[in-house]
Amino acid sequence: MIYDEFEDFAAALSPMTALMGLDLGEKTIGVAVSDRMRGVASPLVTVRRKKFTLDSARLLEIIADRELGGIILGLPKNMDGTEGPRCQSTRAFARNLSRLTEVSISFWDERLSTVAAEKALLEADTSRKRRGQVIDHVAAGYILQGALDRLRFL
Repeated sequence: MIYDEFEDFAAALSPMTALMGLDLGEKTIGVAVSDRMRGVASPLVTVRRKKFTLDSARLLEIIADRELGGIILGLPKNMDGTEGPRCQSTRAFARNLSRLTEVSISFWDERLSTVAAEKALLEADTSRKRRGQVIDHVAAGYILQGALDRLRFL
């Protein structure tokens, strides 16, 4: 089920289940996961996009292997808060994914998550090549960590 309201998503989550954060791009999907206590987000992997059936199969495999209880999809809003074509694409991906799993899905405003991830990688003196390899799942970690921090106050 897809929850537009984050509070409704939080209420639907089973206790002691980890969450998945996704940074959905045109060519890749950054994936991060939390611990079962939902305290810390850890970047996991970047999935190279091929077609929806293959992409969703890989995500569902991660969900099953890690017994995840929810999915947070980064919602790429415009800087003025409006939703453009990329948001529509993300919402369509969520609708299609929700048909394949019972895991709850919600959205998190991802504005500037990639910028924050890039800054952190630069501060860690990560090479340009390595940044290109990890930026998407590090951004997914920022998205998921923001949602986890919000969950602590609900």
